[in-house]
Parts: sequence; structure tokens; C-alpha cells
Amino acid sequence: MRVRKGARGRRLRLVAVALAAACQIASAGCARQSPVEHAQALARQHRELEAVALLRAHLAERPNDVAARRLLVRVLAASGDLRAARAEVAELEKRAPGSPVSWIELGHAFELSHRFDEALAAYDTAASVAPRAPDGPREGGVRCARWDDPECALPRLEEAVRRGARDAETYHVLGLVRLKLRDLDGAEAAYRLGVTADPSRTDNTLGLATVALARGDARGALSAYDAILARKPTFASGHLGRAWALAKLGRREEALRAIDRAEELGASAPHVARQRRALGVR
Repeated sequence: MRVRKGARGRRLRLVAVALAAACQIASAGCARQSPVEHAQALARQHRELEAVALLRAHLAERPNDVAARRLLVRVLAASGDLRAARAEVAELEKRAPGSPVSWIELGHAFELSHRFDEALAAYDTAASVAPRAPDGPREGGVRCARWDDPECALPRLEEAVRRGARDAETYHVLGLVRLKLRDLDGAEAAYRLGVTADPSRTDNTLGLATVALARGDARGALSAYDAILARKPTFASGHLGRAWALAKLGRREEALRAIDRAEELGASAPHVARQRRALGVR
């Protein structure tokens, strides 16, 4: 079908206007992105040099933007420039005297470079420069726990709680550390405080289930798994844990149904088979 030149021209102009509008909308969306958000996006794309340049330009205009400077420390450390990261930490300390922030960021910088002893020393310095704040000991304790060093983590986490840390995550890590050190009563106490701090989370309740399993406490385990499954009914491992507790309580048929449900939800085949064998089912 032929199209008249005038009609074709009008269509091309309409397309051009639509494209221009789309470009303006996209540009407006980008303009709304803060320098920190833009730098984070660049870092995620492994464009660290561009992220550093963007953050430095922003900080030249807004030198007291702590969030931007903290991110700059992280990006510099990730790119291997620890000398520059240390310099930015010193700037942070000047602009936030008495705050643990700069030392925590230095710890992260060392950790990104796998210099764990120096990272821990920085976290401990953060604890000492702000002796009432829980941030330094909490960070050191959580990191030690993630490095699978419960003896290192325990005193730091307990100090963080003594200083006022009351969040569910701190209590969860403290419970895990005490559990690894076979302090079941201490682990249970930490997990219960975690549940109180944030009842919507299930990790502390799962910790209570683990403590009950370690004690051979079937009723305690069943109560904990029931609470978890009330929030996460498709949690396959929860159904397996519930099956164990039901079997220990002599409720064989309920245990078998729980195993079947766990299998439907994709539970580990060897674990399912083991529990069925324990109940005399092949």
C-alpha cells in the first residue's frame, strides 16, 4: 500500500516526538538517582574507577556526605587501593570525631583484602573510640562468627548486647556462637530475646528448634517447628524436623505424613529415606 509523503512525514515526526519523550523520561529517571546510588550501580558492574571518580567529584562539592565517603572507602578497598582507602578513613574520622564509623569502614577495607587480623584490630579500635556504642563490638563479633571463630566472637557480641544492641540479628548470631560452644542455656536465652525483638523472623525460632534437638527435647522442637511452619508452610526442612519430633513423641502416623509433605516440598532424599527407615518404612 502506498503512503503519501505528507502522511509518512507526519508519522516520522510522531515517532521522533515519542522517542524524544522516552529519552526525557529515561533521563529524568537517571537524574533522580543519587550519586551514591549511581556509584553503587557502577561498582556492581565492576566499573570501580568510574565509581571512584563520581564519588570524588561529589565529595568535592559535599565533603560532609558520610554515606558517600563510606562507599568510597569500600570501592577503593575492593579495587585494591588500600592507601587511598586509609586516607578516606582519616577524612571520615575528621568529620565524625568519636564515631566508630571510620574504623568500621577500615575494617571492611582490610576484610575485602583478606587481611583479617588487621580487620579485627580495626573493629576493636571502633569499639574503644566509642565505648558506649554497640557498633564496634557488634561488627567484630559478627565478623568473627562468619569466620567460624566462636571464641573470638563471643566476648564481642556479649559486649555489644551489654552496650545496648537489641536487634534480632545480633541475638541470632550470639545464639549461634553459644550453640557452637555447647552453651545450650545461653543459646536458648539469646534466641528467645531474638524472637521477642522481631517475631516476624524465623531464624531465631529455628535456633530454638536446634537447641531442642541438641537436648533431645521433642516437645520443644515440635513447638518451634510448628511456629516456623505457621509462617513458612513450604519450608521442607521444617517438616522433616517436625517429623523427627512427632516420631520421638510416639505419633508415628503424623510423623509419616510430615515426611511425605517434606518430600513433596523437595527435602533432601537421603534425609527423607533415613527418617522413613527409623520408622520401619522402606
